[in-house]
Amino acid sequence: MQTGALDFRNRSAILDGLDGARFDLLVIGGGVTGAGIARDAAMRGLSVALVEARDFASGTSSRSSKMIHGGLRYMAQGDLGLVQEAASERKAVEAIAPHLTKMTPFVIPAKNAAAIAKLRTGLWAFEKLGGVPKGRQHEVWSRKDVEANEPAIDASDLTGAVVYPEYLTEDAKLTLANVRAAVAFGAVAISYAPVAEIICESGKAVGVILDDALGDTSRARISAKVIVNAAGPWVDRLRGLEEAGAKPRLMLSKGVHLVVDQARLPVARTIIMGARDKRSVFAVPKGRFTYIGTTDTFYPQDHVWPHIDRDDIDYLVEATNKRFGIAPLGDADIVAAWSGVRPLVGQEGKSASEISRKDEVWTGPAGILAIAGGKLTAYRRMAERVVDTVEDLIGRKPTPSQTATMPLPAGDLDVEAVTSALAATMPRVEAERLVALYGAEAPLAAGGPEAEARYAVTVEGALQLEDVWVRRSNRAWFDDKGGEDALPVLAKEMATLLNWSPSQIEAQIKACLDIRADSLSALKTTFVSS
Repeated sequence: MQTGALDFRNRSAILDGLDGARFDLLVIGGGVTGAGIARDAAMRGLSVALVEARDFASGTSSRSSKMIHGGLRYMAQGDLGLVQEAASERKAVEAIAPHLTKMTPFVIPAKNAAAIAKLRTGLWAFEKLGGVPKGRQHEVWSRKDVEANEPAIDASDLTGAVVYPEYLTEDAKLTLANVRAAVAFGAVAISYAPVAEIICESGKAVGVILDDALGDTSRARISAKVIVNAAGPWVDRLRGLEEAGAKPRLMLSKGVHLVVDQARLPVARTIIMGARDKRSVFAVPKGRFTYIGTTDTFYPQDHVWPHIDRDDIDYLVEATNKRFGIAPLGDADIVAAWSGVRPLVGQEGKSASEISRKDEVWTGPAGILAIAGGKLTAYRRMAERVVDTVEDLIGRKPTPSQTATMPLPAGDLDVEAVTSALAATMPRVEAERLVALYGAEAPLAAGGPEAEARYAVTVEGALQLEDVWVRRSNRAWFDDKGGEDALPVLAKEMATLLNWSPSQIEAQIKACLDIRADSLSALKTTFVSS
């Protein structure tokens, strides 16, 4: 059995066990923030329950730009503390999960010497703040260097570029690894269990009642000394259960990403491009594909799948076609797309991209701690601060966090060694994909969609086809035709493990195809699912 394996095929027994149970800490929300809090608290010896309304990482934590990065742009906003924290946290994530931190240089094209000088000044300060070692500091390319190293870029208007190392991650897998780590240290975790009611006694929140989102009528009543609301975009919705009519604190921002074949947009590094509103967007290499992102516009609805509008597509494609000297990208080149919302702490009068990404913690009238804002990169430190507060609230002697040094499940590995071993039996690009997703346990998931489905259900707690297609295997966005051909294979294997009927298999496949069709519905070319 793998460390902290999640197997929810016995979820009725888990819900029954939760009913009437009491914990030191109840964390509501199974995104990376909630999962990080649960892991840290469990490692410190607290009794912990982690509950999620849908699948773990099903919201913001699987819809990011998939970067563990220092946030250079926040220097321009004067948020030096956020920059320093993010830069140092890159090292921590790399130490505990090297397969989830792939170093990929960022290339910032520059049109003149003054632009290069300005960028270098910012990067020198950035590197000093983050303690970046010499071997990982920035370099300057001439225009000839740009043409030689990234020939797809139209360098005709450039003097050169500034290049510095950042990291790509698998955001959903980072979240799942934290959930597994929490369980390995004694936490109880359950997905598809939304909070239906907050229980208060003498004005203080003492527990919650959970529903079962998968159709069972059973409910579970959980008690806890401290409750943390880490529900991401749904923080305000939960605050409303604590206090009827609570004034919203969040301003949600939509981020859209498009995926094209690597052959259509051949980049070896992350290329930063200027968009029509002067924001920076990215073209990011990922195996056989390149993804482009992201937008940053206010989106008032807390939709699980925010709608991708025509302007979202045009915004990203325009920026790409302006920077690259390739045949212009069009709708027919877009093979997949995803969208999500960021739970930003509201700041009146600022645009979505101007709002600080710094996290905030609030205490509700019934004593529930709510955390919002923050960056994926800094999730571990956010969790550490929250657990420090939890220990104080329960009158426990402060204990040091151990999360910066102990490897996450499947994170104790030599990435190159595991990749090379797998590459002896499959194409290198597939070996790299498997190691990036599964780390040291990649051999267990090797063997095609069937093996990935088995692993997803028995080790990573998958209960719906979407869980595997989108968040466990990444096939929804980084496979031919959005992984459509893999859906029946995945569903068949999951049906065996989860006792699905033929009609349930059909419904599961249809739900995934509907998500894909909706994500591409704004394309001018006709989308027909196979």
